[in-house]
Amino acid sequence: MPAPRKRKAVAARQDAPQPIECSSPPCYLAELGADYVGVADPGIYTKRIYEPPNPADGYRVLVDRLWPRGVRKGQAALDHWARELAPSTRLRGWLHEDMERWSEFCRRYRLELRTQSASLNALRKHAAERRVTLLYAAKDAQRNHAKVLREVLAAPLGINPRY
Repeated sequence: MPAPRKRKAVAARQDAPQPIECSSPPCYLAELGADYVGVADPGIYTKRIYEPPNPADGYRVLVDRLWPRGVRKGQAALDHWARELAPSTRLRGWLHEDMERWSEFCRRYRLELRTQSASLNALRKHAAERRVTLLYAAKDAQRNHAKVLREVLAAPLGINPRY
């Protein structure tokens, strides 16, 4: 009968989340640091729709005018689809002709959003109570309309918009 194989010791993955120990509940947020985001942390965040849903996302809102390719509606786990908050087709096309127009796009998009005060106020109300995640399909995580929308939504509330 062959001898049983010895198992190699496996080191813990370095990218695996490490448990956090805090001295006491009242001071745990200070010890965790400013970058820690809890499930109940209110605010406005952005995320690509292609990333898997997470319960920490809170109220999930798709802010694209078109449905993203390759995403099933059940898979998206949306709470709301705010098509009206997406840039107009004309403005979006204008930007895609030349991405150097980004700053002018931001200005024009903010002007378009002025006509959507009811939708903006509804999202602000949600953000005051719980976390809101604006979902977008754009490949560029830094220059997309969801970032501009987040800034517009967060400004009147005094909330620090987070990425």
